[in-house]
Amino acid sequence: MKRYLKLYWLFSVQSLKVVWQHKTGVLFFMFGKLIRFLMFLFFVMILVKNTKTLVGYTFNETLVFYFTFNVIDTLTQMLFREVYRFRWLVTSGELDGVLVRPYHPFIRVLLGGLDILDLLMLGPYLALLTYFLLQIGLTTSYNLSLYLLLVVNSLIIATAFHIVVLALGVLTTEVDHTIMIYRDLSKLAVVPVDIYREPIRSLVTFVLPIGIMMTYPVKGLLNMLNWNLIIVSLVLGLASLLFSLWLWGRALKKYQSWGS
Repeated sequence: MKRYLKLYWLFSVQSLKVVWQHKTGVLFFMFGKLIRFLMFLFFVMILVKNTKTLVGYTFNETLVFYFTFNVIDTLTQMLFREVYRFRWLVTSGELDGVLVRPYHPFIRVLLGGLDILDLLMLGPYLALLTYFLLQIGLTTSYNLSLYLLLVVNSLIIATAFHIVVLALGVLTTEVDHTIMIYRDLSKLAVVPVDIYREPIRSLVTFVLPIGIMMTYPVKGLLNMLNWNLIIVSLVLGLASLLFSLWLWGRALKKYQSWGS
């Protein structure tokens, strides 16, 4: 474990050096992220202010959903940014060199170093999330423990999604469109999935499962989940991770070095 942490640290330092070579691009990137965040926030605020509640959720509760979505989404981008650059490794044949290195390839192709730009955005999101968590007044140890457990489960599901993208990248050399499909689908849960009618609600909750990722942590916080649903969500999280690892293994067996 210590060896892998050292490798991750080295990859993160290298990633930071590459990022800071394009300072103007960094400023525009951060500005774009900020504008997108504020536009979505404005939309949510106008939506809830005009209707007083959103499918039964108060203004503060809706914002907890929104900021939870942003924290989970930013964490996954911060941890798995290397997936967005995976296609080049496949098409150039550089993946061959990664696979023969004396460490697990996920350290390079899945993690690949911390994304400092998303780390900078994570701080304000966490501060705003903490503020609105205090506003709804349900910050007991049980509520928070369940919330954190389901957030961890969300990150497991997000990890599975990204491993599936890597596997499909090996099989088809297509990564960019696949990861953007995942990003677009995840935005379905920027507000509680309760706004959707059946069967769409069940589809985005249990089949994709975006609802479990983004909505269930806050529902657990608000005591809106029974233990059957909690167990189902945890089982789905584990099952999605196992399936993604199986698919990755199958993809490697079919890999024939596209760049050679």
